[in-house]
Amino acid sequence: MRSPVPRFRDVERQAGGQHPAQCLPPFHERQNNMWFIRDACGIVCAIITWFLVFFAEFVVLFLMLIPSNNLTYSLVNGTLFNSLAFLALASHFRAMCTDPGAVPKGNATKEYIESLQLKPGQVVYKCPKCSSIKPDRAHHCSVCKRCVRKMDHHCPWVNNCVGENNQKYFVLFTMYICLISLHTLVMVVFHFLYCFEDDWTKCSSFSPPATVILLILLCFEALLFLIFTSVMFGTQIHSICTDETGIEQLKKEERRWAKKTKWMNMKAVFGHPFSIAWFSPFSTPEHGKADPYQYVV
Repeated sequence: MRSPVPRFRDVERQAGGQHPAQCLPPFHERQNNMWFIRDACGIVCAIITWFLVFFAEFVVLFLMLIPSNNLTYSLVNGTLFNSLAFLALASHFRAMCTDPGAVPKGNATKEYIESLQLKPGQVVYKCPKCSSIKPDRAHHCSVCKRCVRKMDHHCPWVNNCVGENNQKYFVLFTMYICLISLHTLVMVVFHFLYCFEDDWTKCSSFSPPATVILLILLCFEALLFLIFTSVMFGTQIHSICTDETGIEQLKKEERRWAKKTKWMNMKAVFGHPFSIAWFSPFSTPEHGKADPYQYVV
């Protein structure tokens, strides 16, 4: 027999207390300016990501393009490489500094639950770790210490969760890194062939040993990131098309949401309608306002 009043459950077996200190909004919510996770591992990984892009920039420009006698080759490849690098870093910055869809921390209060105007028998789930009302398809991130809507995974390379609001930027980041890695590999192969046919002292402003070492390091970096980002890009596109996050696939959660077409799922992430803005990290897709009844079942 159902209870005549709305029920209130913890998501986990251990109940989480609602202490006043836990219900205070975090620093980034009080300022309402920038989202940034203060995780040492994530910050180091993000710095390494930018360092590797700038290392590739240095080798490509000062070892392959600037010393080249073919001006057209240098201009075309330099423009393409720098454009991809700029878009990749811009996408990384947006993925890192965009709220992934965090649920308001400490909102599991009696007043807020009453404001939802729940029907008799509806159940409200509370996360005992962050004292928030947990929406459907939200999961708690132990690094961000928040519940995130449609959380796919926490990525240390962007120092953030990949969720409802920043999945577009993460997909663009993986795509542009994949493209720039492929472009770099092609340029390295052509430069190696050019140096083998010509004098090594004339194909670079560096000494032959330094040239070989830098080219090998760049080739290894480009190959590694090409494989990694292409797999991540394919995984994300598959996740978007099936409308099933990585955590939901891993836990094999039962689908309780309406099934949509692949094209509708793509537009839900990248924006409606299809346009060049899909490929721009500076364009913010409209996700719509959160439905207060998504917190209940």
